[in-house]
Amino acid sequence: MSLGKQIEADYISAYKARESLKVSVLRMLKTAIKNRLVDLCRPGGELTDEEVLDVIIKEAKQRRDSIAEYKKAGREDLAGKEADELAVLETYLPKALSDEELAAVISEAIARVGAKGPGDMGKVMGPIMKAYKGRVDGGKLSSAVKARLAALQG
Repeated sequence: MSLGKQIEADYISAYKARESLKVSVLRMLKTAIKNRLVDLCRPGGELTDEEVLDVIIKEAKQRRDSIAEYKKAGREDLAGKEADELAVLETYLPKALSDEELAAVISEAIARVGAKGPGDMGKVMGPIMKAYKGRVDGGKLSSAVKARLAALQG
């Protein structure tokens, strides 16, 4: 079953089960998917699983950013609501890489591209982000790669 169809089926089952949070998040996600179809000039069509995954990643990132901002502003109630929504979205994302797996991936990418220092950050980040789409947080990857490349230079 395609990711889009899975979201639709889950929406219907959550609606019938009166799971208001899940219904709300999936309704928002379905709207974001439809908006993406319009952006791509394919209204009434369907997105590929990769395109749907891109939409989910974007929505999850928005939730993470909102959580950080709400916590900074001392609004734990709103941060909690965003965290609940993020938890629903994360059920549709691939399993994230562990810290050990991420370290191994970074080491392998550095060796593959022959990175020598911080100037090669883009050469290392690009292939990892593409190969592990949805499984690695860009900010976490960026700081880990930056630290590893700085250690190579020093």
